[in-house]
Amino acid sequence: MPRFEYSGRDSAGALVTGAIDARSLDAAVGMLFERGVTPLDVNERAEKGTRPGLRQLLGRDRPDRGEIILFTRQMYALTRSGIPLIQGLTQLAESSRNDTLVSALHQIIEDLESGRELAGALARHPRLFSPLYVSMVRVGEQSGQLEEAFMRMYRYLEREQETINQIKKATRYPSFVVLALVVAVWILMTWIIPVFARVFEQYDAALPVPTQILISISNFFSTWWLALALLAVGAVAALRAWLQTDDGRFKWDRAKLRLPGIGDILLRGTLARFARAFTMAHRAGVPVLETMNVVATAVDNDFVASRLRDVRSSVEHGEALSRAVSRTGIFTPLVVQMLAVGEETGRLDDMSEEIADFYEREVEYDVQNLTSLIEPVLTIGIAILVFLLAIGIFLPMWDLGSAALGGR
Repeated sequence: MPRFEYSGRDSAGALVTGAIDARSLDAAVGMLFERGVTPLDVNERAEKGTRPGLRQLLGRDRPDRGEIILFTRQMYALTRSGIPLIQGLTQLAESSRNDTLVSALHQIIEDLESGRELAGALARHPRLFSPLYVSMVRVGEQSGQLEEAFMRMYRYLEREQETINQIKKATRYPSFVVLALVVAVWILMTWIIPVFARVFEQYDAALPVPTQILISISNFFSTWWLALALLAVGAVAALRAWLQTDDGRFKWDRAKLRLPGIGDILLRGTLARFARAFTMAHRAGVPVLETMNVVATAVDNDFVASRLRDVRSSVEHGEALSRAVSRTGIFTPLVVQMLAVGEETGRLDDMSEEIADFYEREVEYDVQNLTSLIEPVLTIGIAILVFLLAIGIFLPMWDLGSAALGGR
């Protein structure tokens, strides 16, 4: 019998991992739900002698966010037009270019033909459809508003993608500048500086201290460049392996939020995602406790997710949502006050939507100004580097004439 390795969230929102024996992936997912575990990732353990492909090892086999957004929009159009789900999904499978998505759609079609509801079929593919996605579809099916569920999910994913694109756009130029700077320094230290060092050795003259330091660093790079390159590759591999662990991912997500300048933007972007997802799920009729559970997985940050699960636990024990949120330390007092007003007036959905808009406006403004904040820092850093290189290389060149005379 095949063995499936899984990771998921239990009824308290805690992360659980393990392995389970089942006849199929469908049966494994069903057994997990029966045990009160919401699956996040379920994969069949590879048999001995079988190896996953390179794209799967690199995580490149799954469809990107844009393809999921397009699929969601297409599902909205299908459900609204009244086309039978099986017929519509068959057409989508024929037109999709991603093999993983095509395979998932064929399995979903088979599940629908066997009598399984759509939400349950989507839940079998946690790498493609998040618990929030599945919960929205389940509520849409139960309420008879499936097309509205897909439209809300489409708008949520589209807003999320816009924020991600803004951050990428703001950091693209500084990233290229830093990369070009690193490559230039590497070339200088490995190949250019040694040429100047051989020229200076021809003259019996004392070299300035900056030049001596520069030549020493260059000699180190020239001698150990291969070892340094291998060390860098090993460090990246070790970091990726560490990030696969629960403790590593938690500490990394927490460290990202503490980065000067950028960390605050990432935090507010994460909180905007939480507020938007909470509004969508709660407005669709998902119970508050389930909403907090699925939203915690939607923020894509383990540190923030742990705080949200603490909120869920407090609400489960009868504490007010606003009071529980205030104790997390990650929400501003204004946001806490807005949540309190929403609870008192019965307009929690509207207030959480206002919070999402508030954070998104702040993130958009800060992202637009991020480049203007980074450029001066990069300019000063480049100027300092060029100044040090100029002193180290050209200072002895200026005195080269006297050094040549001294050597005669």
